[in-house]
Amino acid sequence: MGNSHESHFWDSLLTFMAGAAAGFIAGILFAPASGKETRKKIKDQAVKTGEAAKDSYEKIAQEAEKGLRVVKEKTTEGIDTIRDFIEKKKEEYMRKPGAEAVEDK
Repeated sequence: MGNSHESHFWDSLLTFMAGAAAGFIAGILFAPASGKETRKKIKDQAVKTGEAAKDSYEKIAQEAEKGLRVVKEKTTEGIDTIRDFIEKKKEEYMRKPGAEAVEDK
């Protein structure tokens, strides 16, 4: 279904985030600033990137939970449909002449 498309989206998002973080760090390392300022900027960016990754993980987890709920609902619906079908066929069979004789054996 949409799994391949969703997987591609999240792979692309992760790649983008990693590239953005690497670009930011490279920009800071080549910018004229003291070592102390550079380390602070890198630390701040690492914290921001970690928070963004956590937010992305939480969103993915929520979407996975939604997906599991939908699968469970659809599975339950399918099982109910199969049970109804079997019950109807059983009733049809029992209404046929001679069905009771077969069942009594």
